[in-house]
Amino acid sequence: MSIYQWIKWRKFLLWLAALVFIGVMLWAGGPTAWEIALGIVNVVLQLLFAVMFMIIQFVALFWFLARGRTYWILPGETGATWDDYRGNPEIVENAKRIVILLKGVKEFKEMGGEAIRGLLLCGPPGTGKSYLAQVIANEAQVPFAYASAPSFQNMFFGVGNLKVMSLYKKARKLAKIYGACIIFIDEVDAIGMNRQAGGGGAGLFGMGGGSGLLNELLLQMDPPNIDSSWFAKQLRSLGLRRKKAERPAVLTVAATNLPDVLDPALLRPGRFDRKLWVDAPDYDGRVDVFHYYLQKVKRDSTLTPERAALDTVGYSPAQIKHIVNESVVIAHQRGAPVSGYEDFRAAMETYEWGLKQPLRSMSEDEKRNVAYHEAGHAVAQYLLKPHERVWKVTIIRRGDALGLAATKPTHERYNRSDSEILAEIQVCLAARAVEEEFLEKKLNGVTSDLKQATEMAGAYLGMVGMGDELFSWLALGSRPDALKALRPKINELLKDQMIKVKELVREHAEFVHAIAEELLKRGDLTGEEIEQIYKQLYGHNRPELPA
Repeated sequence: MSIYQWIKWRKFLLWLAALVFIGVMLWAGGPTAWEIALGIVNVVLQLLFAVMFMIIQFVALFWFLARGRTYWILPGETGATWDDYRGNPEIVENAKRIVILLKGVKEFKEMGGEAIRGLLLCGPPGTGKSYLAQVIANEAQVPFAYASAPSFQNMFFGVGNLKVMSLYKKARKLAKIYGACIIFIDEVDAIGMNRQAGGGGAGLFGMGGGSGLLNELLLQMDPPNIDSSWFAKQLRSLGLRRKKAERPAVLTVAATNLPDVLDPALLRPGRFDRKLWVDAPDYDGRVDVFHYYLQKVKRDSTLTPERAALDTVGYSPAQIKHIVNESVVIAHQRGAPVSGYEDFRAAMETYEWGLKQPLRSMSEDEKRNVAYHEAGHAVAQYLLKPHERVWKVTIIRRGDALGLAATKPTHERYNRSDSEILAEIQVCLAARAVEEEFLEKKLNGVTSDLKQATEMAGAYLGMVGMGDELFSWLALGSRPDALKALRPKINELLKDQMIKVKELVREHAEFVHAIAEELLKRGDLTGEEIEQIYKQLYGHNRPELPA
């Protein structure tokens, strides 16, 4: 028997002896001793009642503040399976490995391994990070807890820590029953920001979450191997429990759009040592996602997954789901029994640019200015961008834009050449070129065009090394100062591209006039209609441009 255990037994025997002594004294003292004892007990009970009343008030207050805003899903309560997660088969394959480990925790431990404790899902919003965590939990048949990191924050010091402790305590209890448990924390960067970078913040009166909340999360993710139950503690203190304490298999899955800002302690082995990047699906993935959602709605033959996927380069599964639903809404509003491609297209335009808000009070001269402005963009887009197609040109106000000319990529692109960047600069300058060449004036509608052209010219010269120097402003850490230093060269590049785009619009003057006139008549044009205008004018389709 160890010294610590002997001390515990000695305390137990002393308390027992004290109780026996008091009992003997009361028995020998008769009724008088009993009356004195009952009086003392009565006073003690009253004091205890007052203390307990105050404690209950504080406990109730802190229970209300610290109760977890957590959604618990037990095995079988959700039907999310691998068949429901579409668009990223490679991610599914990686996630299946996690499920295999969760299902075989006992066998894995017998092999000498330790159950994984952290999985970090990184990627832009709407790519299905939280849904993937639900699928993993359902496929592994383990409990699943959904919590938002900002919900742990509180203006009172320590309350956020209590929330985290309570969450993991319940997860460990369920893990003992089901073999494992998953905790999903969304937007983990809200509490997991790098402490050296000043992340964490503070609550009311200088208190709150801050780094203390992050420290609690770090501890709960990788705790020591102890059995924290009261009964086990008493047995172990008396030397009656010698079984080795085991750590329940609790997997913490977190999602973030900003993995670079997380504290290094969160990313070390034993915590979020596994990262899974969940990105927007490619063309084949979008076709798969559209197959999944379009089979649930009534549609005609014009709306196919392949055609829809071609128009939605860069869309996330959440965006695709939204657009499909909005196309049904638009079809229903116009009284159609099924949705079609035009409804889908209208849903995309509303989502990307906002609702149509025509300016009925706009004069004919101002409409003409806007028409030629957008015609300049459209002509440059059509003739200079081989990897994109003109999708829509309009002079009907949407949001804060009086008009717009939009393109869509023909396929995914991951790199851009120097000629493509210069072509993009010319597209930005094309509206001003048309104003000077055909309207013989300069309008203020080019504000965003010039800003974008300047930024691209600055990147061309000072970031990607496509000018005379290999200098990169990223090494300086101060982009505005670098832009000022490069101003003469940027201005020279912009003027050179302006000369080239003016030559382009002069050579295709009839194309510019035709698009502007059609915009004045109809309000907007599709890419197919612009192609028809070009073919009618020149007798052939657009020549193939070098990639």
